[in-house]
Amino acid sequence: MNLLRLLILAVGLAVLPAQADNAAAVKRLTDLLGKSQTLSGRFSQLTLDASGTNLQESTGEMALKRPGQFRWHTDPPLEQLLVSDGKQVWLYDPDLEQVTIQKLDQRLTHTPALLLSGDVSRISDNFEVSYQETSGVADFILRPKAKDSLFDNLRLSFRNGVINDMQLIDSVGQRTNILFSGVRMNLPLEQKLFSFQPPPGTDVIHD
Repeated sequence: MNLLRLLILAVGLAVLPAQADNAAAVKRLTDLLGKSQTLSGRFSQLTLDASGTNLQESTGEMALKRPGQFRWHTDPPLEQLLVSDGKQVWLYDPDLEQVTIQKLDQRLTHTPALLLSGDVSRISDNFEVSYQETSGVADFILRPKAKDSLFDNLRLSFRNGVINDMQLIDSVGQRTNILFSGVRMNLPLEQKLFSFQPPPGTDVIHD
């Protein structure tokens, strides 16, 4: 699963409550996501196939800003840069000296990164949501309503009100786990982070 399909637990003592109904889960998730106008920090990403075999590991830095702006930089040796200004997306591969540019798909089921940076009021239009809470930890399971979603199941986990990790499972059972660290909320982020100018000599592909 590439970055464009992305763009990710703690064990508690008691569950408070067990599976909440969809309306309550949507409200709780909307409240948590709506607390942050910007997010920045590090991430580590692990992709497994249906049998649990490790397909890929990577680390990097991310920055997100509402509405719909994000920057996702994967460290070498698998370096890639994914940038959105809220209208279009640049996917830059420095090894290939190639950048792909396409219009940002505003559907939350097609661009999971928008769950952290987009319009939280659209969550109930796109997903059935359930959640469980333990002391300081809230885990949400999102199941897309659309048949053409890029994933079958998405889990978001918050610790003390801050995003902690994310897991996506696709139709063939492939899992992408993303763990966030050093997350900072509502700090000023420079606007230039959310635009991209291809270096000279880069092949530009418009998708």
